[in-house]
Amino acid sequence: MRNGKQIEKKDKTKQKIKQNVNQAFVLGILILPGIFVIFPVIILITGSFMDQYELKEYLSPIFMENLSYVSWKLMPDYPSFGNYKKLLFQDPSFFILFWNSIRMTACILGGQLLVGVPAAWAFAVYKGRAGKILFAFYVVLMLLPFQVTMLSNYLVLNKLFLLNTQKAVILPAIFSTFPIFLCYGGFRSIPVQLFEAARVDGAREWNIFLQIGLPLGKTGILSAIVLGALEYWNMMEQPMAFIDDKSMWPLSLYLPEITWAKAGYAFCASFITLIPAIFVFAMGQDYLEQGIVYSGLKE
Repeated sequence: MRNGKQIEKKDKTKQKIKQNVNQAFVLGILILPGIFVIFPVIILITGSFMDQYELKEYLSPIFMENLSYVSWKLMPDYPSFGNYKKLLFQDPSFFILFWNSIRMTACILGGQLLVGVPAAWAFAVYKGRAGKILFAFYVVLMLLPFQVTMLSNYLVLNKLFLLNTQKAVILPAIFSTFPIFLCYGGFRSIPVQLFEAARVDGAREWNIFLQIGLPLGKTGILSAIVLGALEYWNMMEQPMAFIDDKSMWPLSLYLPEITWAKAGYAFCASFITLIPAIFVFAMGQDYLEQGIVYSGLKE
């Protein structure tokens, strides 16, 4: 009996050791690419706290066209907040572009909620052959990159006299098909029996949408908001194509002329631009994952 128990304990110990080794191996494989991903962010943060003379020492091979290699330290020798002071208190153009980004992102997301959510509800609940064909057409439009539709958008916006205004960026984005696709998956996951029971009880379609559809399909809606906020906060091509006045550009296009004297300034601006995106992703990560799952559901 004792030998049997000892053998059983040894087997359990071996299994635990094997599981720990496997977990450590998998963790090591995941950590290695994670380091490569986060390393540029670390460089961005440390560079924002370096003064111009220290940056000149490290980045001189780039700006002075030397043949030597670029060197870098993860901790500045003489940390300085001068770049943040200059950016936040001495450069009003930074805040103008910051509010431009907030204004455009908020208007786009609000418009997508008003247009995309009811459209996704109609595609998901009121099924029919025409609806399926139209939704398939929407999916095809979603796959087209901006470079394909840029010329047609430009011509339409030019006819509407909207070029060189923020509306030229906001209006096409409001009618994007991607949030419809995500919200559609959230609404489609709701059991049809709930709608039928509500109709039997005499509920109107509008009440079904407000009281059943929106609460139960909020995951797809929130995932669309999170992805939209990340996309439109960092958009670059649309403002560059449709807006000539740089005072109307978003913060993603704020990049001063980079020299060794202004490199820390650029590092600081890039890091501040990154903070809202990190905050949005951290707050909506759970909804984002569930929304991706819903978008993969089949009919």
